[in-house]
Amino acid sequence: MGDFTITEFRIVSIFCHKLCERGETVKISIIGAGSAVFSMRLVGDLCKEKSLAGSLVSLMDVDQGRLEVVHELASRYVEELGADLKFEKTIDLERSISEADFVINTALVGGHQWMEEARRVGEANGYYRGIDTQEFNMVSDYNTFSNYNQLKFFLDVARLIEKLSPKAWLLQTANPVFEGTNLVSRATNVKVAGFCHGFHGVFEIIEALGLDFQKVDWQVAGFNHAIWLNRFKYDGEDGYHLIDEWINSHSRNWRPTNPFDVQFSPAAIDMYRFYGMFPVGDTVRNGTWKYNRDLETKKKWYGEPWGGADSEIGWRWYEEQLTMVIKLLNIIASEKNFKLLSPQSYDALFKSLNLPEEAIEQIKREAESIINPEKPSGEQHVPFIKAITGRGKERLVLNVPNKGRILEDIPEDVIVEVPVIVDENGIHPEEIDPPLTRRITRFYLYPRLVRMEMALEAFLSGDKRVLEEVLERDPRTRSSDQVRKVLDEIMNLPFNQEMKQHYS
Repeated sequence: MGDFTITEFRIVSIFCHKLCERGETVKISIIGAGSAVFSMRLVGDLCKEKSLAGSLVSLMDVDQGRLEVVHELASRYVEELGADLKFEKTIDLERSISEADFVINTALVGGHQWMEEARRVGEANGYYRGIDTQEFNMVSDYNTFSNYNQLKFFLDVARLIEKLSPKAWLLQTANPVFEGTNLVSRATNVKVAGFCHGFHGVFEIIEALGLDFQKVDWQVAGFNHAIWLNRFKYDGEDGYHLIDEWINSHSRNWRPTNPFDVQFSPAAIDMYRFYGMFPVGDTVRNGTWKYNRDLETKKKWYGEPWGGADSEIGWRWYEEQLTMVIKLLNIIASEKNFKLLSPQSYDALFKSLNLPEEAIEQIKREAESIINPEKPSGEQHVPFIKAITGRGKERLVLNVPNKGRILEDIPEDVIVEVPVIVDENGIHPEEIDPPLTRRITRFYLYPRLVRMEMALEAFLSGDKRVLEEVLERDPRTRSSDQVRKVLDEIMNLPFNQEMKQHYS
């Protein structure tokens, strides 16, 4: 990561461990803490991890209103639970990062509004779902070419860490994790790891097959949003035949329960048959134009009625659910008598409001992970902090440099997403066994790698021709005039003036 050696990593980790032994608290900075659902997951996990008692959580967001809501909810939750956790809230980025041991960057600069404006311009110029929608990168909030502001913020945060808290870990959580983690690891000396919960698709597979989780031996490997089930054993034997049996017996009756329910979609099965291993999580959403040419194509491969989370219908569904959840959290924060740990409080709230069933179910799922003292949220941040500070050992799936060729055919300076063991001595990637298939490496990962390299080359060089070259290769492009026009219009958006200057 940057210019740090393994020895230096171990020294820093041991130093952190010694701090813990002396009983000194850990400071955790959450950048973009106004994302209430994510922030409350982390707060809940911290409260349940007794070894991190006394930690200071710095909640930072530029949106004062959303910051107040999160601070109110978090403070009340800790009080109700009787946990030992301290908070500060600030709109000052430097204050939050200063003296932090861990910085969690979950901020989306400009929020969904800026992202949707850029998509609107793209679609008006003939680019269905926007110019950032590319083969092997179809996820709707994973912008890589129109998001100068996001990449610039990633770099600004990392450089502030270098200046103010050089021993801190950066837990890169905001999208695009693949581009962002590669950028920070190459351009700075910050210790960075990328975090995503897309590997939970493995758990969906295990549950759908009705297997005992304790008897499953699994691995995933690839890039962020591009991971594959390379190992799947059940009770010591190869378990892929169980997936085949499910496909033969149940796939014809498959229907999605929501736009994100795509792990066993026709697209996933088709990718499995072509690449030779099963795609996991968001990888299913990141195929070629075969699955994504238009809405009807998406419906065919990702199911009716939404066509997956990244169609115009599916993404609208997501934004509506998100808006509803935010409204509910605002109501809860304003109701001083609302008990966050009481199921009856939520039931009473639902009865008083005319809410869609989907919103109720989503809130119930989130509330369950907070109310249940034994159930963690599923996010990996707190287990990582616990392990790296010497409070235990954890198996996680992280985005880390490919040092030592964890994936044999991928360059060492590229970030890969793989299972790792984390302890006080650092991050220890597992040996990937069996290796990914030749088709996955050469037909899927290589093209995705090129997209990332072009995005970083454009950002770092300021050479607009790189962005033009990306679109010249896009099958939606009909002329060079179309390319120049869409890029000019995106750069002329009010919030993209710095981007325009950068590429002038």
